[in-house]
Amino acid sequence: MSLDRIDIAILETLQKDGRIPNAALAERVGLSQSACSRRLDNLEKSGTIRGYHARLSNAALGHQMTAIVHISLSGQFEKTLSDFEAAIKRCPNVLSCHLMSGEYDYILRIAAKDLVDYERIHKEWLSAMPHVTKINSSFALREIVDRTAVGLKPEMA
Repeated sequence: MSLDRIDIAILETLQKDGRIPNAALAERVGLSQSACSRRLDNLEKSGTIRGYHARLSNAALGHQMTAIVHISLSGQFEKTLSDFEAAIKRCPNVLSCHLMSGEYDYILRIAAKDLVDYERIHKEWLSAMPHVTKINSSFALREIVDRTAVGLKPEMA
């Protein structure tokens, strides 16, 4: 889907305030409410907008620790990858999982209450994952950047 300057203005606004009413969004981007609603529908149907979410604070929910975990598998066969990916999706503490190039096969971001909780996650989940041969864990000391908004430029159109 090709994005014009109005689509980009809609997306930039929604990245800052996903709960903005359609009337306010339409006014902000210079459209009628019905035209704005049609644009939103098109952005959603094209997959450009994947959803609307509340951002929760892991710390406020008792998950004070973030672990970055590198996983190596026994091979890169399709079945090996799909088995691991199906299993990792079931672990509720995994915030993100990325298939990687380079030394490790996957990088995970995991929320844990504390070191004891991470040990439980390691034993009950990570070590039990199919085809895992190596787990390397690092712990975040402080979060510097955690963006949900991607920079949009008008020249994307």
